[in-house]
Amino acid sequence: MSNMAPATMPHKSGTTDPDWWRGATIYQIYPRSFQDSNGDGIGDLPGIAQRMPYIASLGVDAIWISPFFASPMKDFGYDVSDYCDVDPMFGTLADFDALVVEAHAHGLKVMIDLVLSHTSDQHLWYQESSANRTNDKADWYVWADPKPDGTPPNNWLSIFGGPAWTWCPAREQYYLHNFLKSQPDLNFHNPDVQDALLDATRFWLDRGVDGFRLDTINFYFADKELRDNPPLPPEKRNDTIAPRVNPYNHQDHVHSKNQPENIAFLERFRALLDEYGARAAVGEVGDAQKGLEILGDYTSGDDRMHMCYAFEFLAKDPLTAKSVVDVMHRLDSNAPDGWACWAFSNHDVMRHATRWNLTPAAQRAYVSMMVALRGTLCLYQGEELGLQEADVAFEDLQDPYGIEFWPEFKGRDGCRTPMVWENTNLNGGFSDAKPWLPVSHEHLHHSVQSQEDDPAALLHHYRRALAFRKAQPALLKGAHSDLKATGNVLSLHRTHAGAEIFCAINLSDSPSTIDMPAGTWAALAAELGSTGAGADNKLHLGPWQPCFAVKKN
Repeated sequence: MSNMAPATMPHKSGTTDPDWWRGATIYQIYPRSFQDSNGDGIGDLPGIAQRMPYIASLGVDAIWISPFFASPMKDFGYDVSDYCDVDPMFGTLADFDALVVEAHAHGLKVMIDLVLSHTSDQHLWYQESSANRTNDKADWYVWADPKPDGTPPNNWLSIFGGPAWTWCPAREQYYLHNFLKSQPDLNFHNPDVQDALLDATRFWLDRGVDGFRLDTINFYFADKELRDNPPLPPEKRNDTIAPRVNPYNHQDHVHSKNQPENIAFLERFRALLDEYGARAAVGEVGDAQKGLEILGDYTSGDDRMHMCYAFEFLAKDPLTAKSVVDVMHRLDSNAPDGWACWAFSNHDVMRHATRWNLTPAAQRAYVSMMVALRGTLCLYQGEELGLQEADVAFEDLQDPYGIEFWPEFKGRDGCRTPMVWENTNLNGGFSDAKPWLPVSHEHLHHSVQSQEDDPAALLHHYRRALAFRKAQPALLKGAHSDLKATGNVLSLHRTHAGAEIFCAINLSDSPSTIDMPAGTWAALAAELGSTGAGADNKLHLGPWQPCFAVKKN
């Protein structure tokens, strides 16, 4: 493990507001696919730094960078072999320090993706642990004896297919892996493991990061007794976490994740962040049945996670006014004092423009809805361009998940293809070399360059929407109330420090009319196509049209 110190200790963002993350907008960067600076066809840290002016121009508050740590890249960086070093593919520690300086100079926070539940099987910890049963790290991973017949110790399944156990001849035991067999799970019941992971976290805090995205936060602990997971009734199965063709969906994962011991570790993690002042963490809750309940547990009070995101808005079924209200009501019930982070797209799911078959007008409406919601927002690179899911041929696939379940499930490569900066070359300005994944020719028509010159482009709508939200404290940090679904219209009130904003969004391609709430309202956000009430005190909304209005005293 590298112990190289940063050039300056530490870089400061100038942030003094400990609650900067409440209502903030975070821009997710998948580094392999953002910008290649050295002509090897793979994006890197200097490439991200090069594009910082563009990121800042969006009006976001922070960037989240998916893993760039040393890794054999079996799962593209989510299999870490050294938590405290940069993989040469992405650059160096000095490149990371320069990126932090550049981001802070543009007023942006830097959040990095910590993968704590498992490591690569190439990590020195695992290499030692797997050698025998008596070494100093023998208990650092989840090891178990076979059943008397030699089969795995229980019925747990891997998200990536097959059993969650792989045999280690040297130890004559099985090790647990909730993902690829090259991603052994750490044993969080061992306090030495927790200490080592917190030391790695401190390493990056000392380099000036402003926060973390915690991968698979509810997978840290496994049941000590390794009890079998019960079956999940067919009516409760869904494909939010794993594709429908994956037998992982047939179990209720009550023992392989979501363990109560996790709370104490999250409190240790939060205490470490609090030592550094205005730092924040967002946890990824990977659970198809209990996501909001877990979110409530993990964000309750001020000594656990700052915020978490579940998968309700990353699901396959399109959002409707009713489904959004249902999610918010369940959130209020399960996490009355918690804080959610909302995303429509990320590096693991089909891009929402394709997933929900959205027209450009519909995409604008969904952005308008997002900025009205209570919570923090997360945008995935390219969604501001309206990028559709790319069609990646089988021979070009890189994702082991897609290769395993092809063709019923094509994996995650379609949302990971390179960012398109210009339409003047085949690689969209991403690289001078052949990219690690092909650039979609359809994407070239939606490049940043093309949209910058078009005032009506979706890119500018994103900028206007984020600027409007940032100018309204009630939308950033306010409470929400009176959430209603009137036909296809979602409406709600946001209140903060005496200000009240009424929000209504028509989530359909047909005109809709609803009653305007009582009182006197002044229309807002004309730049987003917002309309006000008519003379009859009715709100007449065109297809996909929003209304934002502030109550006058």
